[in-house]
Amino acid sequence: MLESPVVVVFVAASITAIATGIGALPFLFIHDLSKRWISLSNAMAAGLMLAACHGLIAEGIVLDPARLMIGILLGLAGIVIGHWLVADGGPSEIANLSGLDAKKALLILGVMTVHSFAEGVAVGVSFAGAGDLSGFITTAIAVHNIPEGLAVALVMVPRGTPVWQAALWAIFTSLPQPLMAVPAYLFVETFHPFLPVGFGLAAGAMFWLVFSELVPEATEHETHSNAAVAITLSFAAMLAFQYLVLK
Repeated sequence: MLESPVVVVFVAASITAIATGIGALPFLFIHDLSKRWISLSNAMAAGLMLAACHGLIAEGIVLDPARLMIGILLGLAGIVIGHWLVADGGPSEIANLSGLDAKKALLILGVMTVHSFAEGVAVGVSFAGAGDLSGFITTAIAVHNIPEGLAVALVMVPRGTPVWQAALWAIFTSLPQPLMAVPAYLFVETFHPFLPVGFGLAAGAMFWLVFSELVPEATEHETHSNAAVAITLSFAAMLAFQYLVLK
């Protein structure tokens, strides 16, 4: 059964999803963060998400710049509407968080989950191709998911979510990857044109999240200068991490 191409695609995409949970593990060794470190955590999460946006746009612009731009605008519109809905009637509790923290967590989880749909399609489409592309894409997304899981944990753990729950929520945001990889593999001609739109949609939503939620919170208990340094360093670290591992 493991020799079935569909099973291989599903297992490969599931591995990329599970890799997201690894990002929460550093918090097993970090306890009692001060308000200053909570702000810096938001800054680091912002840098990681900006680096993720960079990767999405770099992939999408090669495929189709026009569809990428359409996706960015759709992603922006979607997250703004989603923010209005959450602000008006969002959950009162999620992941051991309540009130405003719960609503912020829902936005983070929602954006990262939407982001994973495009990555799942990318995995499925790559397996329908030839050569080593499938292995490269799967490895790239798995590596990419680790700091994305860290970004989720950086937002949730300092607010009171247990590390094990943050890890499970991080994996949850990547569940669309195995769910989308199989149909994308089976119907590659249908899904392939969606890729640049999907990349743009995720990038547009993440850009809004970074500048509307994370950056303001990063400067709440830390200077603008130090927050900017943390954002830039985490952005550069994620790019370097991806480049060095994949190279």
